[in-house]
Amino acid sequence: MILLDYRDKRPIYEQIVEKLEKLIVSGGLSADEKMPSVRSLGMELSVNPNTIQRAYAQLEQEGYLYTVSGRGNFVAPESEWRDGIKQKVLQEWITATRNARLSGIPLEQLQNTLKDVYEEEKQ
Repeated sequence: MILLDYRDKRPIYEQIVEKLEKLIVSGGLSADEKMPSVRSLGMELSVNPNTIQRAYAQLEQEGYLYTVSGRGNFVAPESEWRDGIKQKVLQEWITATRNARLSGIPLEQLQNTLKDVYEEEKQ
């Protein structure tokens, strides 16, 4: 399910968040599917359950999971997390554009780069 890279400089919980996000977005985990318990996933990955809890909390905050008291964590419907992805991408684009402009890159060059990337992704 999840492979962790202990040489990665990012914290373990961030790696878990990233892997679970990818599983949810790709359909590997479907809406309303019950997530493994914090304890069982911690044992499976050989990490502290607090690390799993932190990852689940972040995923819930981002709209990927929801909690049912006494029953556990579940994958949220796509409509709940799709808007979060759009917001994240928009914010990253705004930041990248701002940084490029501060670096002196002309607006026309940014537009051409965006068109090139878009065309590459379509193929």
